[in-house]
Amino acid sequence: MNPLERTARAFDRLQQRVPWLAFPVAVWKKFGDDQAGNLAALIAYYGFASLFPLLLVLVTVLDIVLRNNPSLRTHLLNSAFGQFPVIGPQLRSNVHSLDQTGVALAVGLVLMLLGARGVANAAQNAMNTVWGVPFARRPGFPWAELRSLALIIVVGTGLLITTTLSGLAAGTGNVLTGVGAEAAAVAVSLGLNIVLFWFGFRLATAREVATRSLFLGALLAAIVWQVLQVLGGYIVGHEITRSSSLYGIFAVVLGLLAWLYLQAQFTLYAMEIAVVRVRRLWPRGLVQPPLTREDREAYVMYAETAQRRPEQVIDVHIKEPAEGDGGGSE
Repeated sequence: MNPLERTARAFDRLQQRVPWLAFPVAVWKKFGDDQAGNLAALIAYYGFASLFPLLLVLVTVLDIVLRNNPSLRTHLLNSAFGQFPVIGPQLRSNVHSLDQTGVALAVGLVLMLLGARGVANAAQNAMNTVWGVPFARRPGFPWAELRSLALIIVVGTGLLITTTLSGLAAGTGNVLTGVGAEAAAVAVSLGLNIVLFWFGFRLATAREVATRSLFLGALLAAIVWQVLQVLGGYIVGHEITRSSSLYGIFAVVLGLLAWLYLQAQFTLYAMEIAVVRVRRLWPRGLVQPPLTREDREAYVMYAETAQRRPEQVIDVHIKEPAEGDGGGSE
């Protein structure tokens, strides 16, 4: 055993004995095992595809509904575009109202629904993957499509409500600053986001996962989203500054993709934390063999997730490493 491996195994034994080290290591390891980064990239891609049609429709609808209240319309639009740090003003200046009664609005709605459907389907796949739900027990057609439609309605309505609250707070902030209107709006927005994530995760995850098991992930995801809104200016600004010299106007696109990917990735990390806690999948080994009991449970779950048909039976055996053998599983 060389010194590097000896050091790695010593750290591995240490982290397995210390809960505050073992738990985040287990979350990180499961995130990698699930290839959750790829799942987050897929969600970000569909989110990007649906974003511009969504903003076009939003601007158009607000032009129709709030034609006689331009002040409120401006506050709501500023709040909506404010969800995208640094690049929000660029989006605001380049997204204009569609023909209010023409084909363009209908096309925008169709594109928005197609992109949103992709986000909802990708979210269902991601949630069921991190929870280890076998393909055979995931909702099929038409239930998966109905869940995606419900997810679009719930999330869309929730985002509209939180955006409206933020816009109203911005409009009344000068009057109610002394009594903490902004802090109250943030608190209400956080509470609504927790409910929104919890309901969204419920729709995106198969019924066999208990609703109460999804709450921790929803709570953490909502908190992370609030924190990202605070830190988003630095994060996206850094991405644009690093890319602008090479890509020019495409730096805005890259910054937007990076922002959506970051949000999706942290949301999946929040759910991975819930899965590891509920399934008690820690401590995990970093240098294998030997496998911990939790390693074995995780690898069995990964194998069983591949079940495609109810009549298919997957029997998993993990062999013990022989003397001098590197070990393995089958």
